[in-house]
Amino acid sequence: MGDGLHEGDRVALLVPGSLTYLDAVLALLARGVVPIPLDPRLTAYERERILGDLDPALVVGTEDALAALAGDAGLPRARPMHVTSGTTGTPKGVWSGVLGPADAIALVEEERAMWGFREDDVNLVLSPLYHSAPLRFASGTALAGGRVVVPGPFDAALATAAIERDRPTTMFCVPAHLQRLFAHWDTHGRPDLSSFRLVAHAGAPCPPALKRRLIEAFPDGSTWEFYGSTEGQFTACRSEEWLERPGTVGGARPGRRLSVDPEGTIWCAVPAYARFEYFGDPEKTASAWRGDEFTVHDVGRLDEAGYLYLDGRRHDLVITGGVNVYPLEVENALREHPGVADIAVYGVPDDRWGQRVCAAVVGTATAADLDAFARERLAPPKRPKEYRHLDELPRTLTGKVRRDQLAGTTTVTTFE
Repeated sequence: MGDGLHEGDRVALLVPGSLTYLDAVLALLARGVVPIPLDPRLTAYERERILGDLDPALVVGTEDALAALAGDAGLPRARPMHVTSGTTGTPKGVWSGVLGPADAIALVEEERAMWGFREDDVNLVLSPLYHSAPLRFASGTALAGGRVVVPGPFDAALATAAIERDRPTTMFCVPAHLQRLFAHWDTHGRPDLSSFRLVAHAGAPCPPALKRRLIEAFPDGSTWEFYGSTEGQFTACRSEEWLERPGTVGGARPGRRLSVDPEGTIWCAVPAYARFEYFGDPEKTASAWRGDEFTVHDVGRLDEAGYLYLDGRRHDLVITGGVNVYPLEVENALREHPGVADIAVYGVPDDRWGQRVCAAVVGTATAADLDAFARERLAPPKRPKEYRHLDELPRTLTGKVRRDQLAGTTTVTTFE
């Protein structure tokens, strides 16, 4: 192609997801050119902040320019260069370079073996294709010869219509999608879901009641959860395993090995083709690796059978009066209250304690209800001292809570 691109070049994609988008990504990867999928809604300031460090050879901002890149797919010779979510700090590019032939084949075969992608699959895309998980599922389907359906920005009615029309066999989603789908189906009726063989969710904690409803609604054995990040994949867990071990995110994916260090940090050993670096940031890269193991500094524990349980993300840690409090532990406890539809726990500066634990809540439970509930289930340092009620939590399009946007929102009820 006469676009001036060479092997190892990076191409920033700032257009909405579509079948043309998927075709362009696969065509670039087959040439050893690395796409950088980005949110097309980024402001000019955000684009400059992110792309300044990634040095793309081309920035694609129109559908016509995107279509010009589409072509034959072939074997991907690289992984897309996704950037970290940016919920804390400047997003960093996750760079794996151009793979040799053996590693390129192994990467495709690993995904196909894990999820069973096949020629008769129909993959329904609910999340933006600039995010790593939906792009990975769509790419795996296309490379196996299957069909991909992209209804557009998520809308429960449009997604339901696609289920009825296209009879998808696979779907990746985040818990927020499931909540909106079930709410829509409660009003308009649930479609026939019998075509699904695989429904995988990740990206945010799934409330137990929602998880059980997912299992009840979809065909037996079809639902999965996995734990991973922009940097790489750690676990996979059938819902039946979760029923036996509530709260787990599963055991190590095939070809990987999990360990937890004395501080609770989770490490994952990966094959050579799954290695990465943070582009242009050797210090951050060095902190992520020890030998063939990497970490994103999440914290958890392994049971005797090797199943992983998450305690939280290190960067979300709240230190109050010298006590480490992981928001996920507090959220999981308070999610059990029937009046909580959604919750996010975070810390704010406090002159006395350093930080105090706060909770933003969606639902009918009052602050007094939640305080009483917390007193039965959580030690004093872990109990939220403030409750803020919201109509919905601020989230990224991939389901992650924007904790940086929670402080100072709406009415506050304070407890000691």
